[in-house]
Amino acid sequence: MKSDHVQKSSTPALTGLRVRYLMAIDLAFILLAGVCAFVIRYEALISVWPYLKQNWIYFLLAPLVRLPIYYSFHLYNRMWRYASIVEMKMIMLAATVSSFLIFALNFGALPMLGIPHMPSRSIWLLESILSLGALAGSRFLLRLIQERYRPHELLRWRAFIQNPSQVLIVGAGDAGAMVLREIQNNRMLGLHVVGFVDDDPAKRRLSLNGVPVLGDRQAIPELVKRHNIDQVIIAMPTASGSEIRQIVRICEKAGIQPRTVPGLYELIDGTVRLSQIREVSIEDLLRREPIRTDTAAVAGLLRNKRVLVTGAGGSIGSELCRQILRCRPAELILVGHGENSIFEIYNELLIENQRTVKGEIVITPVIADIRFRERMMTLFQKHRPEIVFHAAAHKHVPLMEINPVEAITNNIFGTRNVVEAAQAVGVQRFVMISTDKAVNPTSIMGASKRAAELVVHKFGSHASGAYMAVRFGNVLGSRGSVLLTFRKQIAAGGPVTVTHPEMRRYFMTIPEAVQLVLQAAVLGKGGEVFLLDMGEPVRIVDMATDLIRLSGLEVGRDIEIVYTGLRPGEKLYEELFVPGEEYERTRHEKVFIANNASHFVPECLDETLAALEQAVQLNDRDAIVCCLKNLIPEYGPHEERLATSYDKLPFSSGSAATPAPGVAS
Repeated sequence: MKSDHVQKSSTPALTGLRVRYLMAIDLAFILLAGVCAFVIRYEALISVWPYLKQNWIYFLLAPLVRLPIYYSFHLYNRMWRYASIVEMKMIMLAATVSSFLIFALNFGALPMLGIPHMPSRSIWLLESILSLGALAGSRFLLRLIQERYRPHELLRWRAFIQNPSQVLIVGAGDAGAMVLREIQNNRMLGLHVVGFVDDDPAKRRLSLNGVPVLGDRQAIPELVKRHNIDQVIIAMPTASGSEIRQIVRICEKAGIQPRTVPGLYELIDGTVRLSQIREVSIEDLLRREPIRTDTAAVAGLLRNKRVLVTGAGGSIGSELCRQILRCRPAELILVGHGENSIFEIYNELLIENQRTVKGEIVITPVIADIRFRERMMTLFQKHRPEIVFHAAAHKHVPLMEINPVEAITNNIFGTRNVVEAAQAVGVQRFVMISTDKAVNPTSIMGASKRAAELVVHKFGSHASGAYMAVRFGNVLGSRGSVLLTFRKQIAAGGPVTVTHPEMRRYFMTIPEAVQLVLQAAVLGKGGEVFLLDMGEPVRIVDMATDLIRLSGLEVGRDIEIVYTGLRPGEKLYEELFVPGEEYERTRHEKVFIANNASHFVPECLDETLAALEQAVQLNDRDAIVCCLKNLIPEYGPHEERLATSYDKLPFSSGSAATPAPGVAS
């Protein structure tokens, strides 16, 4: 309804403007055509004035005849954007009729009435040809403009000329130059870059494409006030989260909400486009140094291979599929239990596949539950994958505490079914996605994932391929992420609930976590656990505070933060290292490896799993917990153990690359 109202109210004004402007343009072209005709006829440019003065009557006669004829042929109320051969015929007819009418008046009526007239027929012919060309050319140009720019864009262009938005770009580097170039090439956006802000002293008082560097980030408040800045764009895709946080706070003090370009990991080809500029998100505030992966090695591993991904509709699984597709496998098999999520990622990948490689990659969606052993075996025998990424799992800690049977059947026995099927068909490389909650677990979910790691190592020790697990912490934006909960609570007006003021978690973005998973897949030889460097742990209350402030609100004034206490199975902090595992650096600085992880597989694994199956069938929670304790000695349920020491945090020294005690360097 709103768009209809705008269209109805603006159309008459636009039509009136178009008629007046077109008539003025036609008048100018008619007079110019007459002048050019005299110049061509007498081969004189500077000395043509006496001829024009002598034949002034023609310059009065031509517009008085042509403009009414043009109007009568409806040349001022046509939609030139859709002009065709019909409009071209009307232009030629209007020009011809007006030219012959001018001829009749100039060489017939005026002499009979004794009025001075223009005597040269050649000038009349030249003027007629030039007027026809000007009339057709102006309408053709109008069609080009209307094809390229929609009416609302033309209105924005007009608004820009009258009152452009003043923009300040933070970062006078490659990204800043791209943003500036895009703005300068798209004037209809109504943006005008006043200057740059950059902390590099060497760039001070320099200019980029004619736009000066006005100071460092501390100068933002003064520059906003002095130049009436409307927008601040942070063009620093490689900046750390701490830098982004500082700039955001400076902008908030200046009373302006900044926008930003995506982080480097989000830029597919390293190119910044205006369409990618967005509001600053919590992901930007947690951004770390960009991860550099050996993309050639990953592409070499996956190219022309049959790759299967379980949990392909989930947050990690779907991003795995996106990045795997870019490496051009022969076939990508999407396995998932939820039909809607598989449908969505399947259609997304089909479009990307068609766009990039004209549909050369075979994409196969499979709806299947990993808990059914025969289904997995049949599936693997049919498609015979060469590489498997096992991302299917139940991951929600409190829900799995309430539903332990689901955690065990899906995370442990489902993993056993998948890895057994992989071993049967000779999968070359098997990568299980694990979690930091599997380390010294206090929850059913964490213990089930640790048991799943042991199952992978047990089967991998007898397999011809390389079987490994990759551990990492929470991912931002995943289903069940605390960020989604916080956003919903803020949208509802609060309060925002946090379990404990000292609750800390490791966070990564989904794309960077998947990048490191693929890198670990390249590095693995079999039997290892890879650990992704998650950087520094983040206090959940700090994240909640930042998210509230990014929403334009204040803690305590607009939104309250309420502490609710730890839920069953939760820790105050997550650990990344299992006692006894020997970690060392890989050739990738963000990936650690425990080569001796397979040594922790207990001899009683099969017997304990059999007992666990019986406990699951009886829905006996106590028996399930007992079996998990026998299988994982370090497992201590929430009721028995709450971890409260922060000295064990592996990267608490401030350097994300510093190994924990006992880690081989």
